[in-house]
Amino acid sequence: MLRKSLVALSVTALLSACAGGAGESTQANNTEAANAPYSVNITAAKAASDNHLVCNQPESNNAACNLRMYQVMVESFIDADSNADYGTGYGTSHHKGDIAGVTASLDYIKSLGMNTVWLTPIFESIPIDGQTEWIDRLDATGYFTSNYFKYNPKFGTLEQAKELVKKAHEKGMYVIFDGVFGHHKGNVVKSPQGRLPTIGAPVGNVGFEAKYPEDLAFYKEVATYWVNELQIDGWRLDQAYQVPVSQWTEIRKAVEEASATQTYKLAGKEVNPLGYMVAEIWRTGANDIAAQGYGPEDDPALPSAFDFPVRYSVVQTFAVDENSGGKRPATHLDEALFSHVSYPSHAMPNLMLGNHDLVRFGDLLQRGFIADPSEPEYWTRHKAAFSFMAAYSGPITLYYGEEIGDQVPDFEAMYSNCDGSSGLCDDHVARSSATIEGLATTVGGEIAVLNEQQSDLKNYVSSLMAMRAANPALYNGSRTHIYSDNNVYVDRKDAGNNHVLYLVNTKDKEAIITLKGDALGSVGNLTNLLDKQTVKLVTGQYQITLAPLSAAFYNIDSPSKKGPVFTKKVASLTGTGNLAKCDAPTIKGDKGPLGKTMWIRGTYKGGDGFNATPASHKFTYKGNNIYQVVVEEKSASAFAFKFAAADWSSEFAVKKSKAVIIGQEQPIMTASGYGTESPIKIPEPGTYVYSFKVEKGLHKGTMMVSKCK
Repeated sequence: MLRKSLVALSVTALLSACAGGAGESTQANNTEAANAPYSVNITAAKAASDNHLVCNQPESNNAACNLRMYQVMVESFIDADSNADYGTGYGTSHHKGDIAGVTASLDYIKSLGMNTVWLTPIFESIPIDGQTEWIDRLDATGYFTSNYFKYNPKFGTLEQAKELVKKAHEKGMYVIFDGVFGHHKGNVVKSPQGRLPTIGAPVGNVGFEAKYPEDLAFYKEVATYWVNELQIDGWRLDQAYQVPVSQWTEIRKAVEEASATQTYKLAGKEVNPLGYMVAEIWRTGANDIAAQGYGPEDDPALPSAFDFPVRYSVVQTFAVDENSGGKRPATHLDEALFSHVSYPSHAMPNLMLGNHDLVRFGDLLQRGFIADPSEPEYWTRHKAAFSFMAAYSGPITLYYGEEIGDQVPDFEAMYSNCDGSSGLCDDHVARSSATIEGLATTVGGEIAVLNEQQSDLKNYVSSLMAMRAANPALYNGSRTHIYSDNNVYVDRKDAGNNHVLYLVNTKDKEAIITLKGDALGSVGNLTNLLDKQTVKLVTGQYQITLAPLSAAFYNIDSPSKKGPVFTKKVASLTGTGNLAKCDAPTIKGDKGPLGKTMWIRGTYKGGDGFNATPASHKFTYKGNNIYQVVVEEKSASAFAFKFAAADWSSEFAVKKSKAVIIGQEQPIMTASGYGTESPIKIPEPGTYVYSFKVEKGLHKGTMMVSKCK
């Protein structure tokens, strides 16, 4: 049975879990020899569908599109002040991290090419009488605050926090605080203006929900206080779905107004605080992220949210997700980006590989039995994943330690013993001690020296970030999807006179890519942005060889005036046969061979992350073992779904959880449990019929989604 707590990781992942296949205007010829290179001939481009967003609009010149954020979990980061130690916490770290350790690491963070530091919550959590060790650990995370207006003395002093922000700004770096505006510890201290939040419904064993609109004034005061006090540049917003989207509109406006009244010098230049706000809306799909964070097109709420749907696609493609789902084709990367059609135009999705609640990329590689740190593939897969982040339009976030391939030794071997207190569970295993080159991790400890592989990966990340900063086409460029199949992925990015070709080989086999100049929209040389080598146009085409699990970025030196030549043939969205009929009569009172009512359950708007069974998505029985429902799709979108009963006693998805191909009949099978959903992308609004037919054994059959004529 699907349960929200269990399917959380797979739901967003499967938004991008789409079937592979060559483009209709291309010819892909795999040689039969297992050790021979993969080769593909690309003759025409496809098209992108996410260019309505702010960071795909080069003329927006929005500074937030160029954010390269470095996330620090304070208690597990660097210990540079022996007077500021927590001494407990979740994860495997020393639990002694402090604000002085972050300040000491600023030069290292800047050397990576990152321009923003995001700190997990640093406000005081006051112990309650008789609280357990478990609550002590929650206090160390900072996510159950007692005093929103006091810096936690176990992390340091207010003066140290001011020093951090001042030095970061001097070095040209922004500082983002972590705001928990939807719940609190309960023993909350009054604000400077005498306000207190409501004690709402309990959250776990320690906290309470905030209540809106009653608490709006309190949290507006919190959000603006630190902008005024320290000139911070914005907020990461924990569990943003806990705050009504209309209230986010008010808090955002307050932050922007406060930011407009403050100034500081960023690398010597007088500026206002950035006022950036990024939401954490996890365990759901793009439609809910839009509804709960971004708000409507005509009444914007938050400007940014973490791109969990694309994150899961990336780890599924280059490693596995937390549910061990992997081996996805390169097409999944493009299909994931299609989910952006669900967002309003003001949206700025922020892409990351991991964070403090997710399993590190290195540990996911080991979970999937793909590679461990002793093997070269462990490091090349990191590089390939980072390359995709570098080519992403919009802000990006790097979790500390990822740049050196950090992982918890033997985590997978011990994972089955997770008991909530071992420090080796999925939701806190990534909270390991930081390793910062040139610094001691703890006071009096040894100075960290990176090994050869760590140094090489760190240098690669630094080169990617420097390249990204120098090429607005990467962070603020429109995207043209040239090609993707099972193995390779190719995009063109454009911003003004900056034109970049990005290619990545997602498989452990050399790829030879022949790319027609017309398909790319190029009439001259391609110059590699990292090694400056050139690829010449020979008889109208380029030939580029990519090593296994490698990427390349090329400047398009001479773009053609007409741009890429696109595929002209478009497959019909309307199928044929009984499963495509939109007006088949219902056999009233007959529940068919399944003997129960079935629904489309999924992450579509109104689907409540598989939990809802709305009448608009309820099947009726048409006879001949066929179930159908006609759905009015009001806009282009992407989501994951199953055909399932209310109690999950019957559930079906496309065989092997492949993507739905609209207008085509596909096999279905019983798909029990999380991680077995099917993804679909609705390319345009209209009326669609969803149909499935079960065979005698009631364990398999066929299905179709077809646009009604």
